[in-house]
Amino acid sequence: MDVKVLLLFLLLSAIFSISSSAPSSIVFPVQGNVYPLGYYTVKLAIGNPPKVFELDIDTGSDLTWVQCDAPCSGCTIPPHQQYKPHGNLVKCGDPLCNGVQPPPHHHHNNPNEQCDYEVRCGYDQMNPGQSPPSSIGGVLGLGNGKTSILSQLHSLGLIRNVVGHCLSSRGGGFLFFGDNLVPQSGVAWTPILQSSSSSVEQHYRTGPADLYFHGKPTSVNGLELIFDSGSSYTYFNSHSYKAIVELVANDIEGEGKPFKRELSENPTLPVCWTGREPFRSVHDITSNFKALGLGFTKSQTLLILPPQAYLVVTTPGVVCLGILDGTEIGLGNANIIGDISLQDKIPRYRQYKPHDNTVKCGDPLCNCDDPNGQFDCDVEYADQGSSHGVQHYKTRPADLFFNGKSTFVKGLELIFDGGPSYTYFNSQAHTALVQLVTNDIEGEPLCRATDSDLLERSKAFQIST
Repeated sequence: MDVKVLLLFLLLSAIFSISSSAPSSIVFPVQGNVYPLGYYTVKLAIGNPPKVFELDIDTGSDLTWVQCDAPCSGCTIPPHQQYKPHGNLVKCGDPLCNGVQPPPHHHHNNPNEQCDYEVRCGYDQMNPGQSPPSSIGGVLGLGNGKTSILSQLHSLGLIRNVVGHCLSSRGGGFLFFGDNLVPQSGVAWTPILQSSSSSVEQHYRTGPADLYFHGKPTSVNGLELIFDSGSSYTYFNSHSYKAIVELVANDIEGEGKPFKRELSENPTLPVCWTGREPFRSVHDITSNFKALGLGFTKSQTLLILPPQAYLVVTTPGVVCLGILDGTEIGLGNANIIGDISLQDKIPRYRQYKPHDNTVKCGDPLCNCDDPNGQFDCDVEYADQGSSHGVQHYKTRPADLFFNGKSTFVKGLELIFDGGPSYTYFNSQAHTALVQLVTNDIEGEPLCRATDSDLLERSKAFQIST
């Protein structure tokens, strides 16, 4: 066993409990945010003896790398340490070298020579905030390629080929390997598109998808999408980007409307607005903006992007569009779903046999602060209904409970929709709700009640499916 394999085995055996039983799963805490940092990271111990490195989690790349202790022009310096290799290099004859040097680029005279390769970085993103450039220790490549850390762990029999993450809009979150955290129900899968191109193969690419605005179809359709946690923001091709800007702007700008266009001081986020009323976070203004949606035509599923999934408050009173023009920075017709649109959702990327690769679109507003409570947000969807061509998530029949007791309101079909601000029931159910609450509090001096009194008197509603 050569040095590099020994080091890898020692590292992985410290993380995973290796046994003859089924492959395990592991959860890593995540640090970071979309703004102002612009990245999410995990801490991993590498080497022997192990040393901790902070790595950017990146589903858009299959190459894992760390900053080496070697001369480098223009490199950022990690705050803790750089990696010092001691002869444990990947050789030209190693199968991993084929992954970073696919044919016809893979050529060598001596299989024992060092495997050299060149990697070009992402989307020419400038630092999104006022903080200094990232000084992370490297990148954790979680992409859909043969050299990704996920594929390597799977080839050793340590995990099944599944990775997922939950990035909190409050900062932080968690990352997991393996399928122990994937429920058997309550998920909506969409297939990963296959490609013969090695440069495209490493991406989690899906589609086609159509764009919805406030639950209504738009002229933007047939989009192919790449899910990329290494991108701070979401990118669409120029045609789609301009359509989105126009849809949002026409809805909030103009006479009698709450926002006006603001000249942005941040070159990374060129489209911004100021409001009539002061605000400090996106949650203060979500009622003013409409939800976007991406309807996947093959799997008949809908990924809802509420306002907090495409807006950034850069300074108090200024909100900017976190969707950018990808064509303008050289992405051509590609469309990238970045961190801003993945917040508070749990995308799970599953790589099984060649034609069974899928992405799970997590439900909105998941609890990304607690891996143990992550599935509180999952809904067991019976089917996706349709009304005037608009797709919805519709549950199985549900019964209404009031203060833990059953009522005569039964057999409700519920639609989960991030667009409306309020909840709507049919006339019979609404009348029953009003009567239940009114009968419970009628005659009480609510006008003189304290907050604690109101909380004590209020009753809980529960939907049983």
